[in-house]
Formats: sequence, structure tokens, C-alpha cells
Amino acid sequence: MEKILEIFNQTVLQEISNFNKIITAEYLEVAAGLIETAVQRGNRVHITGIGKPHHIANYMASLFSSVGTPCYFLNGTEAVHGSSGQVIAGDVVICISYYGNVPELIPTINTLKQNGARLISVTGFDDSFAAKNADVHLNCHIEKEGDPLGKPPRTSMLVTLYVLMALSLVLQEKNKMSDEKYVMFHPAGQLGKKKNET
Repeated sequence: MEKILEIFNQTVLQEISNFNKIITAEYLEVAAGLIETAVQRGNRVHITGIGKPHHIANYMASLFSSVGTPCYFLNGTEAVHGSSGQVIAGDVVICISYYGNVPELIPTINTLKQNGARLISVTGFDDSFAAKNADVHLNCHIEKEGDPLGKPPRTSMLVTLYVLMALSLVLQEKNKMSDEKYVMFHPAGQLGKKKNET
């Protein structure tokens, strides 16, 4: 057990370290600019994913919203059963899918593009369907998941979160988010009581 955990810890640290070298303001600027322009025009931001990315999408919708960029979770499978109606032409949809070729997400992407949405894909592969059909692609490729099976999405999901959290930070700065404004959005709990402690 200790050996498995040691391998996992080393893998996570190595993969995050790799991204420390490429997650720059320039890397995220095009995606952030696309979102910023859409919001300034009165359009909205949505985020979707299938499977494990579904849960990341839900969390990130909340995080983006709390730092000044209203964001709406879009169910990746329900989208082709009417929920794509929440997306209008000019809206931005962030699509999370590590391999980028999930069969359930392909018709959703096609529907969103047909309806005039702008897409930001977050995948591990530049040649994936999601990446090739996006306006902007954020690559979160990893070399190893860090466990004996090499299949359960652990490290890949951590890196996906890392990339999206970095994007949320860029947007937070663009939104000139202050401690007072953040507390206005989040008045309850310990966060609502704490002052800025950076």
C-alpha cells in the first residue's frame, strides 16, 4: 500500500510540476479573453462534462461564479434533450473531457456549435473531437495516472482542475475581484467572516 501511494504522490507532483512551466497568463489569455468578451456583450458562460468531468464542471461553475464570472452548469447528456436551450448564440461553453471523444459529448458539441455557441475545450489531446471543434483548446495532457491500472482518472482530473482553477484566477483578476465583493457573493460560513489573508 505504501508503495502505491508513493508512486501516486510522485506522479501527481511530477505532472503538476510539468504544468507549472506552461500555465502562464499567455497560455490562458485567449480563453479568458473569449469569456470576457462574451460577458461584456451580455452573453453567458456554461460548463459541461460527462462522467467524472461532470462533477468537475459543477464545481467550476460555482467557483467561476464566486469570483465574478457568472457560470452555469450544463448537463452534458441532457443538452441534446432540450437543455441546450439554456445556451444562446454567442454564449461560451467550456467542455471538459480528458480524451475528448466521449460518444455522449459529441452530439452535445455539434448541437452547441449549430446553435452558435463558442467552445473552449479542456482535454488531454489536441487531435480529439472536442479539441478540433473548439474555438480555444486548453491541453491538460498527462503521461501517467499514477496507479497500477493506469485507467481511473485521478491525476488527469487533478491537472484538469489545476488548469481550470488557473483560468478562474485570471478571470478573477480581470474582474478586479475585491475582498468586499467576494464576501458579498459569499456572506455565509467561515469565508464570509474572514478577511483577505493572502
